[in-house]
Amino acid sequence: MSAYIIRRLLLIIPTLFLILLANFVIVQLAPGGPVEMAIEQAKQAQGLGAGQGEAASTAQGTHYQGARGLSPEMIDQIKQQYGFDQPAPTRFWLMLKGYLSLDFGTSFFKDKPVTTLILEKMPVTISLGLWSTLLIYLVSIPLGIRKAREHGLLFDKSTSFLLAIGYAVPTFVFAVLLIVFFAGGSYFQWFPLQGLVSENFAELSLIDKIKDYFWHLVLPLTTMTLGGFAGLTYLTKYSFMEELGKQYVLAARSKGLTENKVLYGHVFRNAMLIVIAGLPEALVGIFFAGNFFIEIIFNLDGLGLLGFEAVVQRDYPVIFGTLFIFTLIGLLLRLLSDVMYQVIDPRISFESRGANQ
Repeated sequence: MSAYIIRRLLLIIPTLFLILLANFVIVQLAPGGPVEMAIEQAKQAQGLGAGQGEAASTAQGTHYQGARGLSPEMIDQIKQQYGFDQPAPTRFWLMLKGYLSLDFGTSFFKDKPVTTLILEKMPVTISLGLWSTLLIYLVSIPLGIRKAREHGLLFDKSTSFLLAIGYAVPTFVFAVLLIVFFAGGSYFQWFPLQGLVSENFAELSLIDKIKDYFWHLVLPLTTMTLGGFAGLTYLTKYSFMEELGKQYVLAARSKGLTENKVLYGHVFRNAMLIVIAGLPEALVGIFFAGNFFIEIIFNLDGLGLLGFEAVVQRDYPVIFGTLFIFTLIGLLLRLLSDVMYQVIDPRISFESRGANQ
């Protein structure tokens, strides 16, 4: 397995390169950018805002429509400030050199190193992702097992209706509904509307800090759980149903074992293989896709909100820095799923799998 892991780790390098290259090209082709925004701000500062509508669609190039009224020296100074005085290939090469030492540059608009920003925001994203993953698995696995045992009965049919709603309704819709009903909308004001802690958090005692933290987490975690438990529940259900129909289960029952011993002593390990193997993939979705919308809606100061603000502001160092971190973690989690698969079932051989690739 070690040879397979090494090969997978080496493949991360070209994968990261291609993803960064593709996004870099897209950004270069997209209209607007930090230079255009800075030129527009300079125009407004000089009282030349009358032509701002014409400058909004200007692409990154040598001549800027938004630069009317600004001297060429000022334009060159703005370009140099944001690193656009060099050609795109040179900028991309310098970016890659910095990434080798985890130097993602400095934010255009926050005046902080991107690494510092990521480290500041990451605890929020990690805490939200871990708690939501824990809740989703605590709900989905027992529910999926019971649905497998009672397949076709009233409990299975009634919960399937609820799961269909959870699967079909987008996560942000759940978030809006919870805010309207429970966060000072038209009905109740039981939970805070935004943020992860209260303004007086530093003044609270340890117990009150813990209460305040989880009080703020109720609506975001509920939203994440409602939007994410349906798929895992069905995966657990059909995985157990497949195992319950196999010969070794019939043999175990013929020996007089109780249903619980058959289920948890024989079926559980095999049925959970696919569920556990999908854990890293689930983490990728929860941390990066789910958290993205939740952090924006509830104004949680994590990586998702940081990336969203960077896209709006065309803050390229932050965009590429967060993209690099998201991609790297995603690739490592997918590798972890393969390793966990063999730990659970040693019969799986990665050496033969790697030889066939």
